[in-house]
Amino acid sequence: MFCYTLHRQKLFPSDKNHILRLTSYLKLFTFLLSLAAVGVFLQPRISNFLQFDGPSPCEYDRCFFEDNVLFRHYLKTSVKPFLSAKTRLSIDAFTWWQQRNFSFYEETVDMLFGIFPPVPDLGNAKSGGNVTCALVGNSFNLKGSSYGSIIDSKDLIIRMNFAPIEGYEKDVGTKTSHHVMYPESAVDLDKSTHLVLVPFKIQDIEWLIKAFTTGFSGSSYSPIKSKIKANKELVMVVSPAFIKYVHEVWLEEVGDYPSTGFISLVLALNICDEVSVFGFGANSRGQWNHYFEKYTDINLKTGPHAGQHEYNIIQDLDFGKIVKLYHGV
Repeated sequence: MFCYTLHRQKLFPSDKNHILRLTSYLKLFTFLLSLAAVGVFLQPRISNFLQFDGPSPCEYDRCFFEDNVLFRHYLKTSVKPFLSAKTRLSIDAFTWWQQRNFSFYEETVDMLFGIFPPVPDLGNAKSGGNVTCALVGNSFNLKGSSYGSIIDSKDLIIRMNFAPIEGYEKDVGTKTSHHVMYPESAVDLDKSTHLVLVPFKIQDIEWLIKAFTTGFSGSSYSPIKSKIKANKELVMVVSPAFIKYVHEVWLEEVGDYPSTGFISLVLALNICDEVSVFGFGANSRGQWNHYFEKYTDINLKTGPHAGQHEYNIIQDLDFGKIVKLYHGV
């Protein structure tokens, strides 16, 4: 470091200019030193902010937007998407999900994996390339879209709830690899389609067990299938902890709970390399109708779901090139 001493004496103008320049250099040097000191002090904090806590949340090493800073905050918590025989739900997640006896839940899950595979078959294996996925919602904006061939061109096609295909093939395609449902929206599946259950309550897991065995006889706010036709080797159950994660991290607790469609979107981002999204959001008139139904209520909203908020996030993901959103008609 250089040290300059200024003597108190009479100075000529040229000397004064020289000293002014030296003083400016000293101020600049001091400022740069201060910046360096602040950087050293904040570096650990900045690193912690930019890094995930714990292991990578990309459960199957297929989380393709890990390097996108804009969306990394969605992935701060590592949560396994599906239940397995080795999954242990935390008391905190269970309490958020269901106010019932925890031991009863554990007994029910033990019964579940006495019937279905202890480790879910993701169905996304592909040699030598990216796994492309079509996530197909049920919005009325699919009608007349002619997206069918684009949807069928993807490796995995994920549908949800009732989602009929017959009669709508030109707009929605013909193939299905994964069908996401809950008891009140359950439909029969062929032997090659994965049944993906989103359990909003313990009764939903009980239904799944009985629908494949003795038959379910309970009741709900809507009629429920007593038995279901599907391949039990391809059954997958979404973890309640994952539903909690989607609600708290992605939706920031807006709405009572996430919709089946939005849960399916975050699932797709966990098992696919490229996600194309169809049939989400309102139609061009702002209506939230389904492509296979006609509603008399033109002001139909999305109930307990934060439909517009969810759609805004999907639009953000599309803008950030995390997904490709097809807007329909």
